[in-house]
Amino acid sequence: MVYSFRPYLFVSRYSLYAVFLLGCVQIQLGVICSVGIWILSEAKLQAAQAHQTWKSPLGLTEQVTTVNPEPAEQYSKPLPYRLKPTPILLAAPENFNPDLRLPPSLPEPPQNSSPPPLPETPQQNSSPPPLPEPPQQNSSPPTTSTKPKTPDVVLERIDTDYHYEADNFGQTNFFLEPTVQFRLRNGNKIFFKTGFNFFEQRGVESITNFPLQVGWQGKIGQITLQTAAGVDVFNRLPTAINLNVKVDAPISPPRVSSSGRLLSAAIISGNLEQGPYKSNARTLDNQITAWRFGPDLYWQIDRNTSLYSSLRLGSYNDGNSEVQSFSRLERKFGQFSLAANLFTWSYDRDLERTSGYFSPPDFLVYNGEVAWEGDIAQFLRCRLAANLGRQRLKGEFDNANTYQTRCTVKLSPSIEADLGYSFSNIRNQETGGSAYGGNSFTGQLRVKF
Repeated sequence: MVYSFRPYLFVSRYSLYAVFLLGCVQIQLGVICSVGIWILSEAKLQAAQAHQTWKSPLGLTEQVTTVNPEPAEQYSKPLPYRLKPTPILLAAPENFNPDLRLPPSLPEPPQNSSPPPLPETPQQNSSPPPLPEPPQQNSSPPTTSTKPKTPDVVLERIDTDYHYEADNFGQTNFFLEPTVQFRLRNGNKIFFKTGFNFFEQRGVESITNFPLQVGWQGKIGQITLQTAAGVDVFNRLPTAINLNVKVDAPISPPRVSSSGRLLSAAIISGNLEQGPYKSNARTLDNQITAWRFGPDLYWQIDRNTSLYSSLRLGSYNDGNSEVQSFSRLERKFGQFSLAANLFTWSYDRDLERTSGYFSPPDFLVYNGEVAWEGDIAQFLRCRLAANLGRQRLKGEFDNANTYQTRCTVKLSPSIEADLGYSFSNIRNQETGGSAYGGNSFTGQLRVKF
């Protein structure tokens, strides 16, 4: 099943050139704005760095593991915690891409405030205190405290996500979505997401999408609650509403080593999502929307072994329903890791010809993964992975292979950029007897304040 990849620099023969230029302009504007805000906030960064020696378990989790229906990844440097809900309404076989999801958040203990000043001790051989002066008339009013007030809202980070995928059957999806995240005085977080998305498919007029979303994340005791709601605006389709709710609850308290390595943790999550099914242009053209809900379980068994399992139930506005599950067991050996993945997906009815989305009655994928991750240079870290296995569709078996690479470039202490490439022959559409091959480019620019 060999697929000769031809570079997809344009989404369509006629119109994608303008779309690509618009995407580049948006990327440049995002970078310019991000760097400009970063420069203006550099003084605040230097003052804040003295208070960042202690990290909460949430930050330590970001440093260690990356999970959700994608292969869990472990890093020796901090990774961003994406507050924006990553849509699971993508073709589920692509969940083997480890860049799509991040772990459930671990509970954060209250940050310790600075200790009160110790009482001053009288110095030896000091002169007696002066006598109090009599009060003077027309004295100036007492001076007020010059201690700076904590701002109500602080700009915390700006993440700009890029995703481009294309296959050998004329289907192309393009996503460019920046997210601005703020931290409130009480520790809660709010974020705003917008962007530009483009969908093209043979036999369907191309579709442009502008997502708008507002989200909030906070804690209720040991439970982390994350909500988001917004609208999807299309160039030739009615505006659609989207919403996401996620609840993370620890089953057992996390244990972290003195070096910041997560030793053990068990977290269960509940998820509820609704919105347009952004699988391809034909599905959007048919105005297909879906509700999806279900639990996630993440278990850090020991410092080198982790287990992730997920179950999703879906209900579509065309009357169809689905059940999908994903499980992954990973073991690290220094810079190398081995993992086993199992994915199942079944629909009540196969409506791909009418509704446009891949809806197999019985789909199974299992594979093993070998990966390496390490520092190429002081500012460059890369990961290489290969998944080899089998896939079964309608009782017929075939090879299921995925090859991935991703590098992280540290441009400055507060700016990082990711760039990744993936090739997979795991199906996300019915192709008959023809071989399927899909390529995807992913990236993210992160600016911290």
